[in-house]
Amino acid sequence: MKNVDDLIDDAAELAERGLSKGEIADELNVSRETASWLVERSGAQPADAGAAPDAGPSGPQDIHVDWSTVGRDSTRMTHIGAAMADLLAKEGEEVDLTVGIEKAGTPLATTIARELDTDLAAYAPAKHQWNEGDIDDVGGGFSRNFATIRGRECYVVDDTVTSGTTLTETVEAVKAEGGKPAACVVIVDKQGLDEVAGVPVYSLINVVGVGRD
Repeated sequence: MKNVDDLIDDAAELAERGLSKGEIADELNVSRETASWLVERSGAQPADAGAAPDAGPSGPQDIHVDWSTVGRDSTRMTHIGAAMADLLAKEGEEVDLTVGIEKAGTPLATTIARELDTDLAAYAPAKHQWNEGDIDDVGGGFSRNFATIRGRECYVVDDTVTSGTTLTETVEAVKAEGGKPAACVVIVDKQGLDEVAGVPVYSLINVVGVGRD
C-alpha cells in the first residue's frame, strides 16, 4: 500500500522524466494542486515548474486512486471495460464512437469500444500540453490516428474524475467538433458528478469524503 512518502518519490521520478504537473497528476490520479504539492515536497522540478499552492504541512485534501492492479493485466482490463460498457449499454442505439481521454482513458475506451462495437477516438487534454499560466491559450486535441468526431454520437471515457475539469473539457471539445456526447463513464468519481455540460456521468465507484467540522 502506498503512503504519502511513496507518492512524493513517485512525483519526483515523474518530474525528473520531464513530465508536466498535469501529466504527473494523471499518472498519480490526483489533482494538479496535489501533484504540485508532492513535487514541491520532493524538491524536484516538473517541466512547467512554478510556485506550488500553499497546502499546509499535511498536504491538500485529495484521494489517491491506484488501479494499477487492473491496468497491468489485460484480462482484468477486459473485465473492468465490460463493466463500464454495461453502464453505457442503454444510452442509445445510435452511438457508434467511443472517445478515450489520454492517457489512461484510451486503453479503457478500447475495451469498451470492442464491447459495444463502436469506433475509437482519443483526446489529449490541455493539461498535458500547457506551461504555467498558459492553460487559457492552449487547448487539447484529438489524435489523427483514430476515428474522427464530426456528426457522430459518442461515449467519453476516463479512469478517474478528480475535479471534473478534464471531463468537461473533452465533452466541450467533442461538441465543438460537431459530435454529440451521449454519456461519460469512469472507474472512480471523486466528485460525485451526475453530469458535466449536460451529459450524464456514470462511475463504477463513487468516493464520498466524510469529515468533521
